[in-house]
Amino acid sequence: IHTGGTIIKTARSERFRTPEGRKQAFENLKKFGIDCLVAIGGDGTFRGCAAFHEEYKFPIIGVPATIDNDLYGTDFTIGYDTAVNTALDAINKIRDTSQSHNRFFIIEVMGRDAGFIGLEAGIAGGAENILIPEVRTDIDKICSEIKASFERGKASNIIVVAEGDDSGGAYDIGAKIKEKTGIDYRVAILGHIQRGGSPSAKDRLLASRLGYYSVKHIIEGKTNVMVGRINAKIVLTDMKDTFEKKKTIDPNDLEMAMVLAS
Repeated sequence: IHTGGTIIKTARSERFRTPEGRKQAFENLKKFGIDCLVAIGGDGTFRGCAAFHEEYKFPIIGVPATIDNDLYGTDFTIGYDTAVNTALDAINKIRDTSQSHNRFFIIEVMGRDAGFIGLEAGIAGGAENILIPEVRTDIDKICSEIKASFERGKASNIIVVAEGDDSGGAYDIGAKIKEKTGIDYRVAILGHIQRGGSPSAKDRLLASRLGYYSVKHIIEGKTNVMVGRINAKIVLTDMKDTFEKKKTIDPNDLEMAMVLAS
């Protein structure tokens, strides 16, 4: 339970996208006497599961596991809390050098289509600006805020940006800000460090709960659903809803982050 990463291994399968590939998967399951499939993953995993179930009516239950936390039907996904804490640890360390050298840093976290990591790690790390895919970036406004903060004597300035932000990522944002303000910057791209590490206590508990209830619901004959947790209660969500419905960022959190950083 203390081991990080996907210890049971994982891989993308282009063949599974084809009818022939799914047929082979079905035959393999029958060959090895498997009567129910527990699928652990994100929206891509569950899209494949929905197609597979539609064709073969094979019992499947989904367990949400993605650091992006972008699945409908659960408050949190396995891996998300660990990724946020990993990003936060890096932000804390970068803040130290940022303050000692009076520097402006742009820290890029994962999140191509969803800004959950950036938002929560940014709030917890006291970032002066948080840029995520869900909110359009206003470079001119950011430039004004950076200049004002340094004029007030603030010793450091940190922007946390999700990789899918509409301004093009950390290096592009830094170049635009320097062009408009003349302020030099440093970039830290956290990358795959967010995908590893010993899981947080919160992730271990979530994985234990979802694993337990997955087996419980299989025994009860409840399949073609994802097991999630909302408001501290276990819930079941139709497999198709997990990727057809959208999980949204709370706009109040972003507003709060800007007030706290000002």
